[in-house]
Amino acid sequence: MQPDLTGWTVGLIIGLVVVAAVVALVTPILVLAYKIGKQAPRIDAALRQAKENTAPLAALTVTIDHAETIVAGLRRGRERLGG
Repeated sequence: MQPDLTGWTVGLIIGLVVVAAVVALVTPILVLAYKIGKQAPRIDAALRQAKENTAPLAALTVTIDHAETIVAGLRRGRERLGG
């Protein structure tokens, strides 16, 4: 009398299908992560350059404040001169 291996065969087939599905789902993720990893240094360099290029904009509010003070002074001068 031979043992019934149907359950083992079905289990093995289901296991192989699950493993194949996991590999099929994980492979594109790993490929995308690899591509992102290769581009990361260029992205980082571009962001550093953008930070350096836009750093002077932080002083823009000071410039605007000074310009408003100058314009207000000019306005007062014009009013005093009757203009």
